[in-house]
Amino acid sequence: MTPSHEAPQVHDYLDRTRFPVDEWRLVERRYDPSDLGITETLFAVGNGYLGLRGNVEEGRDSFAHGTFVNGFHETWPIRHAEEAFGFARVGQTIVNAPDAKVIRLYVDDEPLLLPIADILEYERSIDFREGTLRREVVWRTPAGKRVRISSTRTVSFEQRHLAIMTFEVTMLDASAPVAISSQILNRQDGEDEYHVRAKAMGEGVDPRKSENLDRRVLEPQHCRGSVDDGRVELGFRTHDSGMTLAVAADHVLETANAYSTQVRVEDDLAKMTFRVDAQPNQPITLTKVVAYHSSRGVPVRELVDRCRRTLDRVVAEGGIEQQLADQRAWLAAFWERSDVEVPGHPEIQQAVRWNLFQVLQASARAEGNGIPAKGVTGSGYSGHYFWDTEIYALPFLTYTTPRIARSALRFRYTLLDSARRRATELAQQGALYAWRTINGEEASAYYAAGTAQYHIDADISYALDKYVRATGDTDFLAREGIDILVETARMFVDLGFWRSEEDGSFHIHGVTGPDEYTTVVNDNLFTNVMARFNLARAAASVRELAERDGLQYEQVLKRLDLTEDEVESWEQAATDMAIPFDDHLGIHPQDFHFLDREVWDLDNTPLDKRPLLLNYHPLVIYRFQVLKQADVVLALFLQGDQFTDEQKRADFEYYDPITTGDSTLSAVVQSIIAAEVGYADLAYRYFLSALYVDLADRHANTSDGVHVASTGGVWSALACGFGGFRDHGGEFTIDPRLPEAWNELTYRITLHGTRVRVTVRVDEVELVVEDGDSAELAVRGEKVTVKDGSPVTVALDGQGPRLAGQPVPVPGRQRGDGSVITATVPGT
Repeated sequence: MTPSHEAPQVHDYLDRTRFPVDEWRLVERRYDPSDLGITETLFAVGNGYLGLRGNVEEGRDSFAHGTFVNGFHETWPIRHAEEAFGFARVGQTIVNAPDAKVIRLYVDDEPLLLPIADILEYERSIDFREGTLRREVVWRTPAGKRVRISSTRTVSFEQRHLAIMTFEVTMLDASAPVAISSQILNRQDGEDEYHVRAKAMGEGVDPRKSENLDRRVLEPQHCRGSVDDGRVELGFRTHDSGMTLAVAADHVLETANAYSTQVRVEDDLAKMTFRVDAQPNQPITLTKVVAYHSSRGVPVRELVDRCRRTLDRVVAEGGIEQQLADQRAWLAAFWERSDVEVPGHPEIQQAVRWNLFQVLQASARAEGNGIPAKGVTGSGYSGHYFWDTEIYALPFLTYTTPRIARSALRFRYTLLDSARRRATELAQQGALYAWRTINGEEASAYYAAGTAQYHIDADISYALDKYVRATGDTDFLAREGIDILVETARMFVDLGFWRSEEDGSFHIHGVTGPDEYTTVVNDNLFTNVMARFNLARAAASVRELAERDGLQYEQVLKRLDLTEDEVESWEQAATDMAIPFDDHLGIHPQDFHFLDREVWDLDNTPLDKRPLLLNYHPLVIYRFQVLKQADVVLALFLQGDQFTDEQKRADFEYYDPITTGDSTLSAVVQSIIAAEVGYADLAYRYFLSALYVDLADRHANTSDGVHVASTGGVWSALACGFGGFRDHGGEFTIDPRLPEAWNELTYRITLHGTRVRVTVRVDEVELVVEDGDSAELAVRGEKVTVKDGSPVTVALDGQGPRLAGQPVPVPGRQRGDGSVITATVPGT
């Protein structure tokens, strides 16, 4: 993402001769092997449980083959150069599951290999309404014969464990012997059968990538194949984590041509080969239906049985035609709830829908697991779950598909015992959630930018509160959610301390906020503000439960060994929380000592030294006022009712110029607050930066997988930034900031079961109930009730304040002690 001091120009980031505009599809019209890693990510299909990267069916060439099952991971010992008590001990990394995408084609015994093939026609597309990846190719073989190849790949939203592939081959003008080799291949262990080392295995250190294990990970437990029923099966157990996985595939070949079938099955390979005497204009259609099942320890034989039942059910329910019809219906319902419309801007519309579709692919069927930072599209960040889920992905899901949001929050509840153990390791009461994890244990080896981010507890509590207020699901709160609120409040009140009886302020020291370029500080503003919320919300929830359901309240007191004195201590800590503010500069310091540092001169930092985290030692970065991502500015958004309009503008103007944008989490938040305080053009440019983070590979690491947090943040930038939607304390308000280039914006929000369509125009906001009875909102302070069949229109007097340009640089400003803030580039 382009840093704030180099605001991006407004233009279309994609090559439209290769990727034409289509509002409901991402389309590729020209094969280009130079960016395989990017397109493998962009054209991945998944459902939150199972993900298939957009590797070509032939298996060659590739940047990084990838088939991922959410939560299916291997563990390994973390070896620290210097040990200390409480360091993370066991690493976790997602495993590359056996690859069932492989369908190789040979004509006259010549393989189809796209990089060297004579391709006459080519189109690949992913349809957001069908959830299907399609490819159409016309190939002229070395012998001059034309062949049409049509293929599809779908991961089902309706059937969590199911993937469907079709592969159709037609000789257009000559006969030829054709061989189709359908395979399931264990790529996790060693090189593939061509001994091709993935390009992803490059040199250098990048903490955003996954670990590479130096031993066999998947231990074979089962293999079977039969020509009679067209089914092949493989089963594995991971070496250290003990997780198990089975995969099975059914094959059906349909053709008027004569053919024979062979099967070969061994520990790491299951192959079904069809040899066809292909005649002109006689299609050969292979249907491959695949099932994946995984477990933390169920025997492989049981998982194989589950795979068989999944495949048998497809046949019993009418075959793949019915499955694909169910897929279309599932997605139609999703878009009814979730679509965001930007009329008159088809290129923006296409990108918006691609981003929203990615959140869905990362979360829809993640049940029992979290939402990984890369979803199931790549191995980046080792498949770990971060705070990304709660702050960036869950808002979209909470207000459009709350069932999925509830599932993600329930997963955090299941990790509560792990969080309690982690708190004990760090000498804290209550629960401390792991900064990055798969199984609940801390896997961040670098504690300064990992474990020290205690704010994750408050982030989870924040998302929980938003879900409960938006849905009214007090049952979930009383049975499970309140345990999270109580245990995280206990951690914060124990972590902090009262300065003195005279001062009476409550402080939190030795923590790291969202900005990972400033670590282990005292009174980080974001942490304190969010901890204040966590403490107050936990206390209020306990008291509300006592009033609402005395029996459940008594159960909570007993289950959590909770006392009234403890609840009162949370309320007092929240009331007394120290919120740093500098009267001279008129801003909230990011932390107690932040303003003592000088500023990093970003304008004069060479481009080959960006991003900073890959080119400078952390200690160098920590000495400066320089931000990896929005920190105070994020607090202005999440806790917007706790700051005045003047404070928001002053804070944004100070921090925006010193934010590098080295994190993909930043642009969406900067866009939202820029829009709110009046920097309309800057807000739009940040929005475009976020919108094309992956589509245009703006961080040069899309090849590692989709940035799910950024895709979720796109919805927030639209609904909350330009659409002006807020939810503070259960009060739903709208104060829009429509970009000058747009005439209209439509988004949907579901409040207590009622879906409201919000249409923002230049001079009005229109509210329409699409599903449900009624909802109460406030538009620019005017409270309205919108009911089914009775749309409400509220007139607007403009789109809020409009400020020209962008904030001025920080250097040259004077501190309260009279010193002047300067800017330098380290090492020059």
